[in-house]
Amino acid sequence: MRRLILLRHAKSDRPLGIVDLDRPLNDRGKRAAPQMGAYLAAEGLIPEAVVVSPAKRTRETWEAIQSALTGPEAEVVPSIYEAPEAALLSIVQTTPDTAGSLLMIGHNPGLQDLAMRLAGSGEKAGRKRLSLEFPTAAVVVLDFEGDAWSTVAAGTGRLERFVAPRDIKIGD
Repeated sequence: MRRLILLRHAKSDRPLGIVDLDRPLNDRGKRAAPQMGAYLAAEGLIPEAVVVSPAKRTRETWEAIQSALTGPEAEVVPSIYEAPEAALLSIVQTTPDTAGSLLMIGHNPGLQDLAMRLAGSGEKAGRKRLSLEFPTAAVVVLDFEGDAWSTVAAGTGRLERFVAPRDIKIGD
């Protein structure tokens, strides 16, 4: 089995004079990112490989969740930035098969489009919600049969969960 965890970067700021690639997290994002890291850890969603867009907001999101996870270092993959779902799928399909789970931290609309393309089954309400939104710092978990990332294709994934920061309470 392969498990793909898609995480949209946490909420970012839009300072004047800063190019999109260099936008940092805002205060809400700085609170939500560690909350999602704690959620991933509590749920045992520990990736064996991590790929991150080079955007400052995605790297800051990873830095904020990394301490909660006991996993690998992230690989910054420039082609994730502003990528359409086909380019993101190519990254997934070329993941080394030694990694059973992959965390990809990126952007919309690419992540949402990828999740919708891959989710052929799973919770109906979650798939419907995913067709409408993919909030900042939200996590989508997709499971795939098989032992090779190269076999991941449209409709072959099962949506295991779709969780946004507003859906969880850590420490209750």
